[in-house]
Amino acid sequence: MFGGASTCAFADEAKLPPVTVSARHSRDDAPLSTPGDTGSRLNLSSLDTPASVESVTAAQIEARGDQTVNDAVTRATGFTSTATPGNGGTALAVRGFAGQESVMTLYDGTRLYPGAGTMTFPFDTWQVERIDVLRGPASVLYGEGAIGGVVNVIPRQPQRESATTLQAGFGTQAQKRFALDTTGALGPMLSYRFYVSDNRSNGWVERGDSHTTSVGGAVKLDVSPRLSFTLSYDYARQMPATYFGVPLNGGALDTALRDRNYNVGNALIAYFDQSTRLTGVYRAGDGITIRDQLYYLNTHRHWRNSESYEMDPSTRLVTRSDYIEILQHEQQAGNRLDATIERSLAGHANRFVIGVEANRISFRRDSNTPFGGSSVVSADGFDPGVFASPDPTVPEFRTLTHQVALFAEDRFDITSRLSAVGGLRYDYLDYSRRQLASGTAFGKAFSNVGWRLGLVYQVGPSASVYGQYTRGADSVGSLVTLSQSQTQFELATGEQWEAGFKQELPEGRGFWTLAVYQIVKKHLLTSDPLHPGVTQQVGQQSSRGVELSGALTLGYGVSVEANAALLRARYDRFDENVGGMAVSRSGNVPNNIAQQTANVWLTCSPIRDVVLGAGLRYVGRRYSDNANTAPMPSYTVFDASVSWRATRHIDLALYLRNLGNRAYAVTSESPTEWLLGPSRSAQVVATMKF
Repeated sequence: MFGGASTCAFADEAKLPPVTVSARHSRDDAPLSTPGDTGSRLNLSSLDTPASVESVTAAQIEARGDQTVNDAVTRATGFTSTATPGNGGTALAVRGFAGQESVMTLYDGTRLYPGAGTMTFPFDTWQVERIDVLRGPASVLYGEGAIGGVVNVIPRQPQRESATTLQAGFGTQAQKRFALDTTGALGPMLSYRFYVSDNRSNGWVERGDSHTTSVGGAVKLDVSPRLSFTLSYDYARQMPATYFGVPLNGGALDTALRDRNYNVGNALIAYFDQSTRLTGVYRAGDGITIRDQLYYLNTHRHWRNSESYEMDPSTRLVTRSDYIEILQHEQQAGNRLDATIERSLAGHANRFVIGVEANRISFRRDSNTPFGGSSVVSADGFDPGVFASPDPTVPEFRTLTHQVALFAEDRFDITSRLSAVGGLRYDYLDYSRRQLASGTAFGKAFSNVGWRLGLVYQVGPSASVYGQYTRGADSVGSLVTLSQSQTQFELATGEQWEAGFKQELPEGRGFWTLAVYQIVKKHLLTSDPLHPGVTQQVGQQSSRGVELSGALTLGYGVSVEANAALLRARYDRFDENVGGMAVSRSGNVPNNIAQQTANVWLTCSPIRDVVLGAGLRYVGRRYSDNANTAPMPSYTVFDASVSWRATRHIDLALYLRNLGNRAYAVTSESPTEWLLGPSRSAQVVATMKF
């Protein structure tokens, strides 16, 4: 907060009353002291939260030219991409845990339940106000799952002040971009927001065409200073590149195959998502706020591809298999109600929130299981052919999941500097599944109590030290599509110890944070060493690490943002069934987990109205198998940008990605197949604001 007061004397010595001006810091100039609602439902700032919370703002996203949520999030501390077409192109890893269940995605604070390990929305950054990330278990806040962390994508909201932004872009690989965002008032009580974004590209691999469209907005009704309602709607259509990677040549990447696409010629990937939300906020009295959100989420997905490729180095022939056609239809309807009460207890400040949440999730899958079909093509040039499987695509199964939760959080000021922050959540889930061909049905009920307790000590007005203990839970698979064998087991449990230090530097010159932690996840599914065909729930996985992040304004138009994470992730107790034998993987690193990551972004303004940016993204070595015999090399990717304020209303920007044209593996489909990252590209973007 800042403020000032002044009085002016005129010749007749008449005096005006004192005027006080105050304003709140924003996330861009004071990211640690700006309140948020991802690390806690108590609207605490990062300095007041005993956890690792970080925000990626719209200004940062624009400066770096990141057009997908995955690209923006993986510049945050410790996050790496594990995205494949099979998981919707959005999966992430952090703190030693990966996948849609272990790293949860929220949109506007609402959890989207992934079906069959897949999440396809949100993906576009155009409508994003900011992206908040919480590292570490978050079951206490958002329910089962999130043993690694949470990503909360927060869209832009209606504003009463009129503003419109138009954007157009063109680039290599036939990139074309158009976007519009507009907001303003519709009378004394109504305000609106509307956006549309369309992106197209021919891609950097053969037959790598993609086309995505997002459209939506919101209308806000301010009934009174105490009561408001916001109706929001988002629609997204994705036709991503039908690319599943390249086969390895003797266990290594053959760069001659970098731009090859081994999928069939009539391959298809299509995602259609809709989100409708009605949010009400009522300030019932001093210190009492009631919030309710009613929502309906709907998604339809379709895959038709040959997804697995294996090359014979001696003949350079590639065997294509897994001719897979899958259709998913998912609907989620729910409501979340909570009340925040701020009252003193025995002379100590106290903030308390209590709430209830309920969801109904229906899911249906049609497929051509067991996914037969194969073909052999030359690694160096071939007719892609067409999708041909001996297995017909038929309705496979339908599931229905009911979920209800009670949750509470509290922040109590023990002294003027020391506060305690705690949370408790109870979840109950009832799951049922019916196989549509046979009519057989089964089900399972799950329940869990998660809690956390932390202490925060304010070392000074802009610095704090904290410690926290958390207990959470994780499903043994995608909760709304569990198989019959998976329903025999309970939820896996996890616990985390974390401590850290956070500080904002004076005069908005920057900030830095340090966190150390240990997470232990128990009750993993593992093979019985004496009976390899029998699965037991006795496995254990752990991770411990240190994370450092910060930003600094150096003067003369120069600033730097940087972060790094060092991690030790291991299977503590885990046996895998290999060829009918139980093989111990204890001590090995889990799949697709990088144990070192770093990001740097340097900005300078050599002349007025011109800003230069340069950054690097480093991801350490990972493994594509539990045996740790198939390593994926580390990689560093360099990006750059140049922006020019051409006129008062027009900005021009040039974005350069992967300047070194590095060939690297983002993730692995299997130990013999890597999904590569994009090659070098350039894009010019013009933005008009009025």
